Amino acid sequence: MKEKEKESFQKILLIMDELREKCPWDKKQTIASLRKLTIEEVYELSEAISNDDLEEIKNELGDVLLHIIFYAKIASEKKAFDISDVISHLCAKLIRRHPHVYGDASVNNAQEVKKNWEEIKKQEGGTKKGILSGVPSALPPMVKSFRIQDKAKSVGFDWENATQVLEKCNEEFDELKQAIQREDKQEIESEFGDVLFSLINYARFLDIDPEMALEKTNKKFIRRFNYIENHALLKNKSLKKMSLKEMDAIWQMAKKEE
Repeated sequence: MKEKEKESFQKILLIMDELREKCPWDKKQTIASLRKLTIEEVYELSEAISNDDLEEIKNELGDVLLHIIFYAKIASEKKAFDISDVISHLCAKLIRRHPHVYGDASVNNAQEVKKNWEEIKKQEGGTKKGILSGVPSALPPMVKSFRIQDKAKSVGFDWENATQVLEKCNEEFDELKQAIQREDKQEIESEFGDVLFSLINYARFLDIDPEMALEKTNKKFIRRFNYIENHALLKNKSLKKMSLKEMDAIWQMAKKEE
């Protein structure tokens, strides 16, 4: 580690010690109370990454690092573990799961690295774990679907090509339409979930991050809707009093200007 890195890391650890001792807010925090704040920080980092904003990524990484150090500090006060234990455990895991780097295993591509990682991960802990046991239950549903499918792929449970997956998407959509015709709300919800799951699977085959794709569409919708609002303000009109036809015409204007 470079001297600059050592000094920076030591400084943040000292700052955390002081905050826990002297700051009323920091003193009252617990591992449980930090949880929601950590999730928020990770989402902020995700947004910075989506925006490809390196300066903001740097800032948000700092916030996430702060939380890691915060958790370790609280745990050290309980004599459970400290930041050095966290790092040592991580180092050992990385070395163990990269036998092609730190051992005598050989791999030909990134996919084989990933497969080995999953195999080693399953063997850890001394008990046989299920293939999907490593998917956290608290993940957002779209991310969870992607991870479930990716895990299943690691043992060969997957479609052969994107065409097959697209056919499955169409099949699931047909089943949704049939459920709608039967007006069975519970069945409609189930079939709608199947459609979403199959579309996420199709995105995986197209090498597209479905969450990123959806977020880009969200931003596009917001941008165009804001255009409608701003246009209405310039014309001194209320959106509630505008017809759908009028709003759609402005929407098309927004599309042309992009």
